Amino acid sequence: MSIIMDGKLLSQKIHKSVKERSIILKEKGIIPCLAVILVGEDPASLSYVKSKEKALENAGMQSRDIRLSFDTDENALLSIITDLNNDKKIHGILVQLPLPKHINEEKVIQAVSPEKDVDCFHPVSVGNMILGKPGFLPCTPSGILMLLREYNIPVSGAHAVVIGRSNIVGKPMANLLLRKEFNATVTLCHTGTKNMEGHTRQADILIAAAGIPAFVKGDMVREGAVIIDVGINRVSDPYTKKGYRICGDIAPDAAEKASFFTPVPGGVGPMTIAMLLKNVADAAGMSIS
Repeated sequence: MSIIMDGKLLSQKIHKSVKERSIILKEKGIIPCLAVILVGEDPASLSYVKSKEKALENAGMQSRDIRLSFDTDENALLSIITDLNNDKKIHGILVQLPLPKHINEEKVIQAVSPEKDVDCFHPVSVGNMILGKPGFLPCTPSGILMLLREYNIPVSGAHAVVIGRSNIVGKPMANLLLRKEFNATVTLCHTGTKNMEGHTRQADILIAAAGIPAFVKGDMVREGAVIIDVGINRVSDPYTKKGYRICGDIAPDAAEKASFFTPVPGGVGPMTIAMLLKNVADAAGMSIS
């Protein structure tokens, strides 16, 4: 029988720990604060930002909410980021992606100071992660590693197969697993991979971040594999109040073959926000020195 990896429960433990750290920091005159920038009114982005801001408040932190119109000029956005970089009361900066097409995302990402890059998107942050140097870790991949640790799943020596090569999940996930402290053997699959089923069937740990509903079917995984579902996909469902439901990248028959698996929702998603809070607390702590 498959064991569900409860990301919601573990994230609550992390939230509690972060809240305790916030109390200690406040006693030293520091209130952890994350600046959240949202350009436009994309419904999914609005939902994500609201959940992050609520989590910050519950953890005893502050958020500086910066909402900008869809037609905001790129230079205006870069100027705001520069001001936030120089503001000592701001410990982390989060620019909600995607941005409107007239704004160069790469320029914006590189404008955020690495010391406040709690999303770990800046090239310096990515370089530190790959080289194993001190710095923030990307929220979703580090949350997945926390889940694996919580459920005592051996990573060292395991064959981990990652599906998806995004800069947010796939690439950093593969690179973190390769680091000596995790010591996995990693295969990274993507749209150009031939015979993907041949790779996924060999996985001890399968991490699906393809962004395709029910992409991984039962015949693509071996019995007893650990399956991590990163997908958050909206699919039409006329029988629900909203007219849609959320599902992951893992089909039900694949989850049934797993020894451990993460549900959607309630698996990786809550861990992503929890690790963001941890990064903000870390950034606030570093500001003391």
